[in-house]
Amino acid sequence: MARKSRHATAKRAAKPRRRPVAARPAPKGAKLVGSNWRDQLDAWKLHHKASAKDAWRRMLKSPIATAMTVIVIAIALALPAGLSVLLTNAQAATAGWDGNVHLSVFLHQETSERTQRQLAQQWVGKKGIDRVEVITAAEALTEFRELSGFGEALDALPENPLPPVLVVYPTSKQADDLEALSAELGKIREVELVQLDVQWVKRLRAMMETVGRIVSALTLALAAAVMLVVVNTIRLSIESRRDEIVVVKIVGGTDGFVRRPFLYTGFGYGLLGGILSVILVQIAFLWVGQPVDELILLYESQFVLMGIGFKNATVIPLFAGMLGLLGAWLAVSRHIQDVDPYLL
Repeated sequence: MARKSRHATAKRAAKPRRRPVAARPAPKGAKLVGSNWRDQLDAWKLHHKASAKDAWRRMLKSPIATAMTVIVIAIALALPAGLSVLLTNAQAATAGWDGNVHLSVFLHQETSERTQRQLAQQWVGKKGIDRVEVITAAEALTEFRELSGFGEALDALPENPLPPVLVVYPTSKQADDLEALSAELGKIREVELVQLDVQWVKRLRAMMETVGRIVSALTLALAAAVMLVVVNTIRLSIESRRDEIVVVKIVGGTDGFVRRPFLYTGFGYGLLGGILSVILVQIAFLWVGQPVDELILLYESQFVLMGIGFKNATVIPLFAGMLGLLGAWLAVSRHIQDVDPYLL
């Protein structure tokens, strides 16, 4: 038994031990050996060109899926784009409204027409006053008779009940400046009442500011939605081409080499969606253009409804393309690492 034990021990000692096999590092991609920077630049350009062609070819190869993705992106972008154009038209239509802001200065009834005109000449030189319009008591009565339709009742009055008025047009349209000018004019001895109504100007500006911020928030939200659509589409594309990516990595393809076709695909989705959104917005404005023009004619306004314009028609597709490119980058950066040929 002792002899057998010594023999087994010597046999185990003579047998070589196995060393643990180190994990094989993931390939970092092929390298260009013995090539100058011009050759590398030419290769980089050729691969970008080939990647762009491959992206468009694959998009055209599946027209239904491509059309659905593009339509979703277009609808998501058309809403903020249309609201932005509407806001621009509203701002243009109301641009001159605050130019009609004025102060109606009512003088005492016994103020003569001569004194009224002297006050007008003095106030024109005051700081903050652009011009002053004189409305005498007789002119006020004539205008009131024409607009009110109570001509016979006014003729029965023993004297003119309307006071002389000076209409003051200020240089500043700010509410604080208007209130300060109103208080200053109200201290003059001949002035009985200064009427100032700037609340509607404040409401108009506050409304425009609110709508502008709503459009901005909606644009950010829908831009994020466009990116999520592209991320999901590119993720599905990566899964469908997993075997192809594995082969490319085995032969030495880098992550950048694999990534470029997907980036062009994302940019293409965004660009096509942006172009379609511009077309949708322009069609919508052409559809509502006729009734809006009729409404403008009824108000005898010179305002002309503006469409989306060349600048927006250029910026929106490029912006959508950048969103698609960013979404594709996020998707590829997240999922390309999962495709490792040595882990399959």
